[in-house]
Amino acid sequence: MLFKYLSEPSLAQASYLIGCQATGDAIVVDPLRDIDRYVALAAAEGMRIAAVTETHIHADFCSGSRELALRTGARLYLSGEGGAEWRYGFRDSDRAIELHDGDQITLGKVRLTAMHTPGHTPEHLIFLVTDGAAHPKPMGMLTGDFLFVGDVGRPDLLETAAGQVGTMDASARALYGSLQRLTKFPDYLQVWPGHGAGSACGRALGSVPQTTLGYERLVNWALQPQAEAAFVAEVLRDQPDAPAYFAVMKRMNRDGPVIRTEPVTQPLRSGFEAEAWLEQRGLIIDARAADVFAAGHLRNTLNIPATPSFSTWFGSLVDYSSPCWLIAADEAQAQRLLRELMMIGYDLVQGVTAGADIEFGLASAQVAQRSAASLAGALGRAGLVLVDVRRRSEFALGAIPGAVNIPLAELPARLRELPADGTIVVQCATGGRSAIAASLLLLAGAGSVENLHGGFAAWTQGGFPVTRPVDVPRAS
Repeated sequence: MLFKYLSEPSLAQASYLIGCQATGDAIVVDPLRDIDRYVALAAAEGMRIAAVTETHIHADFCSGSRELALRTGARLYLSGEGGAEWRYGFRDSDRAIELHDGDQITLGKVRLTAMHTPGHTPEHLIFLVTDGAAHPKPMGMLTGDFLFVGDVGRPDLLETAAGQVGTMDASARALYGSLQRLTKFPDYLQVWPGHGAGSACGRALGSVPQTTLGYERLVNWALQPQAEAAFVAEVLRDQPDAPAYFAVMKRMNRDGPVIRTEPVTQPLRSGFEAEAWLEQRGLIIDARAADVFAAGHLRNTLNIPATPSFSTWFGSLVDYSSPCWLIAADEAQAQRLLRELMMIGYDLVQGVTAGADIEFGLASAQVAQRSAASLAGALGRAGLVLVDVRRRSEFALGAIPGAVNIPLAELPARLRELPADGTIVVQCATGGRSAIAASLLLLAGAGSVENLHGGFAAWTQGGFPVTRPVDVPRAS
């Protein structure tokens, strides 16, 4: 059996190519939209992609299953579980085979057996993998977003991302029931999850790429003996905020991702063209580093630095129906970001320009920076509002006195809570998210915006007072 693990760091996502070397037939599980990598790997290994499948309707990236099956002529297998609302909308047009609990996909001597594991999503499947050339029993399981290294998939996304109010408790109980089905399997089974550390699909995922069921029984809190009520309370506690684009991905992946006909790469365009786009009231995303952007940038542009969380913040803050222009540090960075946006289903970048080609003259602006010491002396003054854009869970552990908590992902929808005049100082943990927030406020028309340099970390290192809020204050 051929077994290949493919990792995508920008999404902390894993996909797999598994094949029978006797017949040369292979299957790809949970492919990203960047399908060239799977086609190239199969060719390099002398394999033919005969089947494509996925564990569930993904929320954190745009699935490549449909496009890969069409490109290669492979048979597409999709979950048929979860009820009518969670059946794939393109299953008939693409002649997909629906899988139910116990169904099998056979490639030569390799066999994948589907097992319905609802909880993270209603239609979720895992796949038991058997190498029939070695032994008739499974050697491992592809667990998707059901079981991770050290954690389990979060059961709240139907409510927090897909808008199905009141489903969290039922999903958590379904997840508990799915976990009980694992008791019949032996410790030696390998576990190959769909995500690692950095994914928002779980709370505390491990960073190692695989584990065993026996080891998880030792260390994973979710596999310890516990009552259903205790499990439900724990699995719903302190889950990270779901990025806003998760709802878009759920619909896109259920109804059918658009099949791309154009290459992802784009040639660099001139600064003149970028400025002309801006003058037409077009949206420009400046992906240069926050300190570079703060020192000088085109007015009315949004700074989303090209960090590992670029696609997450882009998907959370940018309307998927709005075309944009991209300013990057250089051509290599521009092409990388185009690929990352493609993988979250955004295809409306109209042009890319290197920062060095932009003339930051009369149309330039800066982002004022305020030190922790300066803020300490200014707190309480009339007209100054401090906005903490960290997550609620971070804010609850300690905050600067008087700060208003508006998590960055919520800021576009809550701009009206902020005063039209005065000075707004934005702050996060170390200054990264607040840099995005500062540019967003300036783009929205705020007159005076400052970024707390170094964020909450600089404040605490300076020995300034910290409060632990009981109630989250709101702007007035």
